[in-house]
Amino acid sequence: MSDEQDHGWHGDNALTVAPSKPKLKHPPKYRVLMMNDDYTPMDFVIEVLQDLFSMGHDSATKTMMQVHTEGKAPCGLYTYEIAEAKVEQANSYAQQHGHPLQCTMEEE
Repeated sequence: MSDEQDHGWHGDNALTVAPSKPKLKHPPKYRVLMMNDDYTPMDFVIEVLQDLFSMGHDSATKTMMQVHTEGKAPCGLYTYEIAEAKVEQANSYAQQHGHPLQCTMEEE
C-alpha cells in the first residue's frame, strides 16, 4: 500500500487544506476628553462640541455640563489618527479664539 492510499488521497481526489485566515484585530480606539477650565464660556464649549465633534445641540449641552460639573467629559471615540487630529483641532480652535479650553485623548 502506498502513502497515498494510507491517507485516503487518490490523484484528483486529493484533499486540499486552505491556509487559515489570520484573525484581524481592530485597531485600538482612543477617547477624546474635554477638560474643564474656569474661563471658557459655556456657549463656546457647545460650539466646539457641535462643530468639531458633530454633536447635536442637546448632546453638546449635556456634555458641556458634564465637563463643567465633573471636570472632564468624553467627546468621542476614534482611531488614534482621528483622535489626535480632533484634539489638535479643538485645542487650536480654542487658542485662536483666546480660550484656554483643552482636549486630551486616552486609549479606551
